[in-house]
Amino acid sequence: MNIPTHTLSLICQWIDARWVQKNDPAAAIELLLLDSRGISAPTAALFFALPGQRHDGHRYLADAYRAGVRNFVVSRSIDPDVLPEANVLLVADSLLALQTLAARHRATFEIPVIGITGSNGKTVVKEWLYQLLHREYQVVRSPKSYNSQVGVPLSVWQMRPRHTLGIFEAGISQRHEMERLAHIIAPNIGIFTNIGPAHQEGFGSLREKVAEKMLLFAAAQTLVFCADHPEIATAAAAWANEKTGRTLVSWSKENRPASLSFSGFQTLPGGQTAFSLQRSGAPADEATECRIPYSDAASLENACHCIALLWHLGIPAARLSRRLRQLEPVEMRLELKAGINRCTVINDAYSNDLASLRIALQFAGQQLRGSRLTLILSDFLQSGQRQSALYAQVAKTLVEYKVGRLIGIGTEIPALRADLPATIESRFFADTDQFLQGAQWHDFHDELVLIKGARAFAFERIAHRLAQKAHKTVLEVNLSALVHNLNVYNRLLTPGTRMMVMVKAAGYGSGSAEIAKLLEFHQVDYLGVAYADEGIELRQAGVRLPVLVLNPEPASFDALFRYRLEPEVYSLSLLDELLAFAGKDKELAIHLKLDTGMHRLGFVPADIPLLCERLRRHPKVQVRTVFSHLAASDASGHDAFTHQQAAAFSAMYDAIQQALGYRPLRHICNTGGIARFPEYHYDMVRLGIGLYGLDSSGLQPQLQVVNTLKATISQVKEISPGETVGYNRNGPVTHPSRIATISIGYADGFLRLAGNGRYPVLVHGHRAPTIGNVCMDMTMVDVTDIPEAREGDEVVVFGEHLPVQELAACLQTIPYEVFTNISERVKRVYWQE
Repeated sequence: MNIPTHTLSLICQWIDARWVQKNDPAAAIELLLLDSRGISAPTAALFFALPGQRHDGHRYLADAYRAGVRNFVVSRSIDPDVLPEANVLLVADSLLALQTLAARHRATFEIPVIGITGSNGKTVVKEWLYQLLHREYQVVRSPKSYNSQVGVPLSVWQMRPRHTLGIFEAGISQRHEMERLAHIIAPNIGIFTNIGPAHQEGFGSLREKVAEKMLLFAAAQTLVFCADHPEIATAAAAWANEKTGRTLVSWSKENRPASLSFSGFQTLPGGQTAFSLQRSGAPADEATECRIPYSDAASLENACHCIALLWHLGIPAARLSRRLRQLEPVEMRLELKAGINRCTVINDAYSNDLASLRIALQFAGQQLRGSRLTLILSDFLQSGQRQSALYAQVAKTLVEYKVGRLIGIGTEIPALRADLPATIESRFFADTDQFLQGAQWHDFHDELVLIKGARAFAFERIAHRLAQKAHKTVLEVNLSALVHNLNVYNRLLTPGTRMMVMVKAAGYGSGSAEIAKLLEFHQVDYLGVAYADEGIELRQAGVRLPVLVLNPEPASFDALFRYRLEPEVYSLSLLDELLAFAGKDKELAIHLKLDTGMHRLGFVPADIPLLCERLRRHPKVQVRTVFSHLAASDASGHDAFTHQQAAAFSAMYDAIQQALGYRPLRHICNTGGIARFPEYHYDMVRLGIGLYGLDSSGLQPQLQVVNTLKATISQVKEISPGETVGYNRNGPVTHPSRIATISIGYADGFLRLAGNGRYPVLVHGHRAPTIGNVCMDMTMVDVTDIPEAREGDEVVVFGEHLPVQELAACLQTIPYEVFTNISERVKRVYWQE
């Protein structure tokens, strides 16, 4: 497999560790692990227990051991009985040890390495450089956007003797982070893409952020950058003057002094752009004509960085020009959607290499709950490895991730047969057309199907055939943004504070089961739902986390007990009914709701003595938590009332815990209170709408948009002045107009208040106001000023560039209601970067 041998004994020296347990110091390490979930190749893996504010890897050592891992790096003393036959190394800082190991591994290679940083474009530049250079070099590169303090070490660890070029990206969010990444990557060549406002909160000024990013190039000899960014150009000039022998490769679109000049930009039909490349000081007749299949500003900037680097590497102009026309889009998202015959389909049909296959299989593992995993896989193109060695690794990976069925498509992939165990059912097809013609679609049922292929195989046709046919309107749910938002709130919690996440109302319209599985994977402590039916759905989907049911009904008590759901109890009458159901034998877990001023549901102070008396008589009924709800946590004008609520809560809680003889968990903070009232985090907090990117407590700039509602244009018509559009002729046309009918109406949750010009949608990034009434299934919008609008085009109803708050204001409501009003017939599509 061409993997260098780093024995555990050598690694011990490299990371300055001390042996705690030594069973096999000669063990060869091939894989680095940080997560006990989804472990592959455990016998050759080294698990680093990384401590964090919310989750500590030391808590999961036993889980990793049970999964077969026998090599560990820890930063605190452990119980030897937990890991009886393991090798255990003790270090002062396990993250630093991971980074040091990656740096020492990098130092064993003398190949050129390109390091990329900047505010935007890092991943696209990296992937395009791979597309442009894989014929000349055996390239190792960061998987997707692995550019963090842990992502960079894992990326660099991929370096193998067969590689002749490394391309790694580095991202930072605050000061003092880049120095560590620079030591790991140690690039010979640097690319600084651009500088912008991303993560500005972590730096005192833009100049400080540029200086921090420039640390990546401390050991580099060459730096590629755009001279049109004055802050970067100034820093680059200073960098070049620090040491002799450093080379600047600059480029400009604005006629600034630079190594290369780009000019004559022309947008061509089909979204292409043509332009000229001129070397500084060269005669005009030496200009190279270039063309790329993109026209947006970001793609042009990314392409210019790539061109500058290839020019520096000496790639002939004609070859460069030819390859630029073949640049493919960089897809960084895995899509999850409902499929035919009760299948779930994960579509990653845009690239295929071993690193991205493992990432896709790990994502599939998060969704797998007892059903079979079927993998549709294409040939691996331009891998640079011998076919036998490559497919032996692929076969091993399929076994590790418990693939039950393989459908191979291509002329090379049948080589897998030699190493594929009999436990994996397999079938092979020469190309995508043969598969589409010969597939038995009824064979796909009640399973998880992962589609993973190189772009040349056009697997999107397979994804379309396997997808459940549905309404053209979709709600896209960005799981990566959701996890980002979860971590924003996690960072606000003091160590030991637990997190409950509310997934009621179908996960605020996003789909409760899918969101719950992701939250379980990311180790939240509790889930909250409104009704028993929602909790039962989670259990049937395989979710095992504790679930609080906020509105239990006596008719659902038996289901609550059978599905291990935990009811909120908010009144003496409800408690009496529950105690009657429990009798003397059933053990039940309940949660007590206190009314401290919201005056919706909950026990009031006068109820507490009787409540305590009943609970004392029924010791098998365990109170898991006691909680209340802040009425105005995000409104500073009512802070005095919030403090009053907290005081009332503490008084009632103290009486309850004294009567019980034990201390149930306490929680009162909702989304708005998490940031504003850390003193009231108590034992647990409840996160709701903030998970989906909405917060009025001051955190909004740190959050990312999770939900994007999209429709399509069904038809475009030319309408003459004097005509009208829609019911009751409420949309008068006063000038020659182009009117588009889009596939969303009030039955989808796009309510009638949005009609008659009161709300715009986005078409090709431009606002198109509604005209006439919103219909049940359709809406008309004015695209007169968007000449490129065509039938089948995508329409954004709300999302990153058209905030849901704007639609909520138009509908005279709040974003909660907009999300929960989205109809069940609107297909949910989940994606993750």
